[in-house]
Amino acid sequence: MLKIVSLPAQTEGFYKDIFMDGGVSLTSRTSLPAADALHLSMEFLASGDTSLQRKTITKNNYDQNGYLLYPDGAPRFAVVYVNGGSATGHGKSLGETGRERFRSFYYNGGSYTGSCAGMFIASVSYMEDGIYEPYFHIWPGRTKQAGLASTYTGHFIPADSPLLKYADFGGDHYIRKVYHNYGGYAREDLDFPEGTEVLLRYDYPDKTMDEKPSCWAYIENDQSGRLVVIGSHPESVTSGERLDLMKAILSYALDGVAKPRVKGTLLNGQERIMDKNTAAKEPAYTKIGDKQYHHFMAKIPPGARNFKVLLSGDDTCDLYLYINREEFAFDGASEFTLQTAGANKTFSLLQPESGTWYIGVKCATTVQSVRQNQGYVYSGRLDILNGSAYSIKASWDTVTTVSAGIKSFKLYQNFPNPFNSATRIRYQLFRESNVNLSVFNALGQRIEIPVNKQQAEDEYVYDWDAGHLPGGVYFIRLKTDGENVQTEKIVLIH
Repeated sequence: MLKIVSLPAQTEGFYKDIFMDGGVSLTSRTSLPAADALHLSMEFLASGDTSLQRKTITKNNYDQNGYLLYPDGAPRFAVVYVNGGSATGHGKSLGETGRERFRSFYYNGGSYTGSCAGMFIASVSYMEDGIYEPYFHIWPGRTKQAGLASTYTGHFIPADSPLLKYADFGGDHYIRKVYHNYGGYAREDLDFPEGTEVLLRYDYPDKTMDEKPSCWAYIENDQSGRLVVIGSHPESVTSGERLDLMKAILSYALDGVAKPRVKGTLLNGQERIMDKNTAAKEPAYTKIGDKQYHHFMAKIPPGARNFKVLLSGDDTCDLYLYINREEFAFDGASEFTLQTAGANKTFSLLQPESGTWYIGVKCATTVQSVRQNQGYVYSGRLDILNGSAYSIKASWDTVTTVSAGIKSFKLYQNFPNPFNSATRIRYQLFRESNVNLSVFNALGQRIEIPVNKQQAEDEYVYDWDAGHLPGGVYFIRLKTDGENVQTEKIVLIH
C-alpha cells in the first residue's frame, strides 16, 4: 500500500509537473499511470517526427528554448521522464543542441527520470570510432546491458532505499515481475560515482545482472535536480506494487527538485531591469516565463521605515508580487500578496522588521495548451514563451541611533538628560560608513573628541570622562560620510 505523499496538484514555480519524452527512437507513450495516480500535471511528446521533436525540444519560431526551459535556462517542468527505446538513436536525433537542453534542465534544478533507454542515455556512454555515443552524460557513471529481453524480473529493495519513504511494497523488501526488455544496470566496478544511491537491485540468478543496481538516484550538486532511473519498465502498470514503484520513483524525483535560486539582492533605491533575452546568456537579468517565479532579497536594517517595492512591466501580462520575511515568497506562503491584473504593483510597509525579506515575482500569464495525439500544441500568448520584461525596485528609509549611558535616545530629538561625569556613548550604524563624533559647548566651540573607541557586536562605543568639564549644556554631533548630521543636546551635572 502506498503511503500518503504530500504533493501539490501543480508544483508551484513550474509550468507543469512532468514532461514525458517519447520522441524519435523512443516508445511514443501518451499516458503515465503513476502521474495520474499522484494527480500530477503533465505534457508529452509522442512522435518519431524529427521536425516536431526539434520544434518541441530545441526551439521554434516563437520559443528560443523549447518547451523544457524558461528564457533564463531554468526548468519549465519540475521533472522530465524519458521513455524506453534506443538511447543512441534518440541521442543522435536530438543533436548536440537538443541534448544540451536536457543537461540545462537537470543542472539548473529540474529532476530527471527514465526507464531502460531513458536510463542508458543519462549515463556516460562508451566510445564508438573514437567518439562518445550521443548521451546526456548527466550521471557520471557507466551502465551495461543485461542481455535480457521481453521477460520479467524481480527487484530487491535495500533496507536503506529512499523508495521505502513512499511505499512499503508489502513489507518484504521485494517487487515481483517487473517487465524487462534489453535494459541494463549500473556498473559498480568502474568508478561508481560518489553520492549515487542504489534504490533497487535485480533478482535474476541466471544472468550477470543478478544483484546489480537496477534503479538508482544521484544529485550532482545543490543547484541540480535529482536523477532517478531504472533499467526495467514499471511505467505502464496501473495497479499493485509495480504502480507503487513508479509512483515512488516520480515522488523521489519531485522531492529532489533543487531549491529556488535568488536572482540577486535589491539595493536600497536601485532599480533592477529584467529585460534580457535568452541569447544574451545573462540569466540574472533575463525576462520571466509563463508561471515562472523570479526571487530577490532585500536586507532591511534595524530601525528602517517605509519599506516599498515597486514592480513595473507590460500591463498586458499579469505579474504577481509576493513578499515574505526570512523565507522564499510563493503564492500561499507569503506574508503579503498582490495578485491584481496587470504587471504594475506597489507594496508599502511603514515599519518592517529588520532582516532578510524575500520578494517573489510570478508571471501568471501563460499559453493555451491543447492535447493532440503526438503532443501538445500551444496558442494564445505565444510571446510569453520568450519571456516578459519588467523592472523591480526596493527602497526604505534608515535612521541612525545613539545612546548615552543606559539612556537611549535618537539624535533627531533634542531634550536634556542627566549626564554623569563618567559617560559611555553608543551608536549603531545600519549601513557601513565612516563616522565623526564631536562634542561642543553652549557657545558652539568644539572642545574635544571622545576617545577609547571600541566595537561591541553591532554597535560602536566611546568611553568619555567629562569630570574635568564644568556643568552646563553640551552638544554631541554625529556626522557620516554621506553628510548625514545629527545633533543631541545634553546637560552635564556634577
